[in-house]
Amino acid sequence: MADLEVGDEAPDFTLTADDGRTLRLADFAGRKLVLYFYPKDDTSGCTREAIDFSGLLPRFEAAGAAIVGVSKDGAVSKAKFRAKHDLTVGLAADESGVTEAYGAWVQKSMYGRTYMGIDRSTFLIGRDGRIAATWRKVKVPGHAEAVLKAVEALG
Repeated sequence: MADLEVGDEAPDFTLTADDGRTLRLADFAGRKLVLYFYPKDDTSGCTREAIDFSGLLPRFEAAGAAIVGVSKDGAVSKAKFRAKHDLTVGLAADESGVTEAYGAWVQKSMYGRTYMGIDRSTFLIGRDGRIAATWRKVKVPGHAEAVLKAVEALG
C-alpha cells in the first residue's frame, strides 16, 4: 500500500474513461487534478459524492482543476452511472492497479468478513505533478466543498 504524502510525486496512471478514452497523468500536466477513489458505481454514498463534485465542477474548472472519479467498475458501468445521474465529472475505470498505487486498495471488514476494497480517498495533484493534499477515509457530506477550498487555496 502506498503511503502518499503531501509533496510526493503523484504516481503515474493509465485509466479507461467512461467514454472509452485512455487517461494518463500526463494529460493533466500544468493543471490541478482532483483524483478521487470511490468503492462502487451507483451506490448511495458514491452517487452522492459524484453528484456533489458534479454540482461544483464549474467552480473547480474556474480554479484550474479537473476532476476524475475512479473505481474498479468497468467503463460501461461508469457510462451508465454518468447517464443515470446526469454526472458531469470525469469517471474512469481502474484496470491497471492505480487504486493500489495510490494506497486506496485496503483490507476492509463487514459482518465479520474481511475483504479487499476501495477506501474512499481523494488526492489533489498540483500543476507540478506532486501531491498537494490528501483525504483518507472520506465522509461524503461536505467533502466536495472541502476539496474545492483546497483547490482554490492552491492558486
